[in-house]
Amino acid sequence: MEILHPKELDTHPGEEIVAWAREQLGIAGSILDNPGGGLLFATQTIGQVCSGLSERDAARWKDVIDALGQAEDAAVRREFDTARRLLDDAAAKLR
Repeated sequence: MEILHPKELDTHPGEEIVAWAREQLGIAGSILDNPGGGLLFATQTIGQVCSGLSERDAARWKDVIDALGQAEDAAVRREFDTARRLLDDAAAKLR
């Protein structure tokens, strides 16, 4: 096998990041309290959205990133209703 260059990363060009982030946050909210790793995968997904938005434009997405940090904290404390509300708030701020 010959490898000539690394695979390009899909960075969700332009406004595609908004749709991607909303979809990811929907998934995270739906699996937060699922047994068998839901919390782990949900918090990982929240972190990935935070990273993606931060890398794209941290100033633009500051309110969303802050809400996601609070949602992640609430999820880890097993405050699932609060975490879901914060995820919904963050998704609503994605424009």
